[in-house]
Amino acid sequence: MSYNTRRSSRITHPQKETTLSKIARRKFIQLSAVAAAGCFIQPGREAQAGDLPQLSVDDPMAKAMKYTEDASSVDPATRNNPAPEQNCANCALVQGNDGDEWRPRQIFPGKAVAAAGWCSVWAPKAG
Repeated sequence: MSYNTRRSSRITHPQKETTLSKIARRKFIQLSAVAAAGCFIQPGREAQAGDLPQLSVDDPMAKAMKYTEDASSVDPATRNNPAPEQNCANCALVQGNDGDEWRPRQIFPGKAVAAAGWCSVWAPKAG
């Protein structure tokens, strides 16, 4: 077999490449905001919802994250991760005690969010 015959019989497989440019800019900004908010959380003491003022839907950060106090008012088709039951109570970023009406949330440091609320940075709880 000649060199040219062997060379032409090789099969090459293009490799898939994932680049940063394929990540949606909006999602990147949202995740960056979550990471930045995490830097302001003080270790050693978990904020209690009773200690915190309630987040207003007019708050600039709340507006940027499309926060609402009633998740049922949000069209599921407009959500990044469409799921039938998304609310602050079942978000991975919420803190505090299950069943509390208002709870602290990492992305809104110093404020309590409505357990029935929703924002565009909702993430499912693990497990």
